Amino acid sequence: MLALLGAVRPFLAILALLAVLAPAQAQEAFPGNRPIELVVLFPAGSSADVTARVLAEGMGKRLGTQIVVVNRPGGGGAVGYRYAVNQAPDGHHLVWNSNSISTTYHTGMLPFDYKSFTPVARVQIETPLLFVRSDSPWKSLRDILQYAKANPGKLTVGNSGFGSHTHLSAVWLFRAAGASITDVPFNAAQVVPSLLGGHVDSVVQLPGALAGHVQVGTVRALVALSGARDASFPGVPTAQEAGLSAVAELWRGIVVPRGTPQPIVARLEKVIRETVMDPHFSRAAEKLLATPAFLPRAEFGRLIAREDVEIAKAVATMGLKKSAK
Repeated sequence: MLALLGAVRPFLAILALLAVLAPAQAQEAFPGNRPIELVVLFPAGSSADVTARVLAEGMGKRLGTQIVVVNRPGGGGAVGYRYAVNQAPDGHHLVWNSNSISTTYHTGMLPFDYKSFTPVARVQIETPLLFVRSDSPWKSLRDILQYAKANPGKLTVGNSGFGSHTHLSAVWLFRAAGASITDVPFNAAQVVPSLLGGHVDSVVQLPGALAGHVQVGTVRALVALSGARDASFPGVPTAQEAGLSAVAELWRGIVVPRGTPQPIVARLEKVIRETVMDPHFSRAAEKLLATPAFLPRAEFGRLIAREDVEIAKAVATMGLKKSAK
């Protein structure tokens, strides 16, 4: 018996050593020869999509593999989240995340919340603005608020879909001013054509969606929903300047399905930091009127959790809470 135990002990020691080495070997192997999928919640060609592709290119070079952008738009981000939450937590499935993880959950578009994903890093922030056609009678926020208050429910405001960040931003702005409007949800690809075609009076959108139209004079911005004036629209006042507590900056970052090994998350965070700090990414983001704003995973996670509480309160106050389907 003693002889048998003496023979077994070395074997057990080898197994214990392998158990310790396995995670490190898996980390060294990541991503191996497999491509990585990056789920983008908006259509190809949108500003969110373009910056995601620049990020994917930079990360892919640093990881030594291809990062394939897959567009899964719809439901203010809900379609993409529903897909991503069911993918393997192995580092090969990334999500180009935003505040929408909380807006879609608290408006009933998702049956799961931000805790279903592990934060990796924040990448950038963008400022929603209220836009109107240049031939509209409203030259300022004061003008459009006066109209909305004098004509309850008549002003139509387009957004990127029920429960989207732009939807909540629009409701937040006009409710803060005590004005009643009619929300008109679209998918992201329809919002701008609907404004230009006269199907809605105004829209709340991110800068990249309408900056070109502002430059050629077909559209003008009336107000920025940010804490400070947006660098891309320095002449556009903030809602706070008008005495309204309506700050709704949108952030974007990378998350992965919950359960992804921490060594892999740490490596992804490192290459995101390097990519965002690269002047090539900064120039590309700024062209799309986004501000590079890297945050590491711990701080990013705290930001998501903090904003989730705020969004939950806002959705309840606005009466937008619905049951998840």
